[in-house]
Amino acid sequence: MTGVRVKTLLPQHAEQVLAIYQAGIDEGNATFETQAPEWAAFDKARLPGHRFVALDDDGGRVLGWVAASAVSDRCAYAGVVEHSVYVHPDARGRGVAGRLLAALVESTEAAGIWTIQSGIFPENTASLAVHARAGFRVIGTRERIGRHLGVWRDVVLLERRSPQIS
Repeated sequence: MTGVRVKTLLPQHAEQVLAIYQAGIDEGNATFETQAPEWAAFDKARLPGHRFVALDDDGGRVLGWVAASAVSDRCAYAGVVEHSVYVHPDARGRGVAGRLLAALVESTEAAGIWTIQSGIFPENTASLAVHARAGFRVIGTRERIGRHLGVWRDVVLLERRSPQIS
């Protein structure tokens, strides 16, 4: 895809990354969160080697981001991460999420991580589709797992198991 470069997510991207996160939150089908965190909390919660931004041609505008977090500090889960991927509303439909997921898969496999997982609201059909194209499979649905703005929500659990790591 032309016009998009995937690079490491750096502090200089913070303002745009958090704005894209908030835009996804405001749409209502991306997360249980109701407010994007401050940069310090965002930064602390995500693994440094597994977070990327998609930038436009001139490198100044962030079109989307992906980042992974550890699911547990137990050694048995050392090869399992959870991720989030968000795309600016104006950049959707251009393959940005797919490019970001590919970068995440490459970085996690290089680090010996064997499973990337995520939970997605079933109403977020675009996210479910891009994850399926990226090799994720549906594990199941957690019904009424939590309240979001006063409404019980289901979450579809997905995972991508690396065929490179056995």
